[in-house]
Amino acid sequence: MTVAQVWKSSKFTIERNQGKTPRTVIFHLSGPFTARDMYGTLSPNALRNTFESEEGNDQDALHILDLTEVPYMDSAGLGLIVSHYVRCHGRGVRLVVAGVSPRVLQLFEMTTVDKFFPRVATVEEADRL
Repeated sequence: MTVAQVWKSSKFTIERNQGKTPRTVIFHLSGPFTARDMYGTLSPNALRNTFESEEGNDQDALHILDLTEVPYMDSAGLGLIVSHYVRCHGRGVRLVVAGVSPRVLQLFEMTTVDKFFPRVATVEEADRL
């Protein structure tokens, strides 16, 4: 018998905030980053729109994904991050991931996506880049 692990203590949320410079956007993710939790909270369009840039010229912008409060991620969460990376890369936007837990890092390493984007320990460190 298989028992699913349920994260009852928190629900998935995304906050979009301005960084220290006008061209820096911080996406603070919180809670389990899984298909069930993402789409239970946000519609697919709302989720995609959260990551879309409001600026006409993205060149030299910085997007920071703050994963400090993400205890677990599944393939849907990973896919969303990779899709955002591809959009950023195509537009000349730098993407940095901050606060990756050991469990999420293990997923990144198993799928080799850890080689695509820089990781830093904290949002403050990423915001200084």
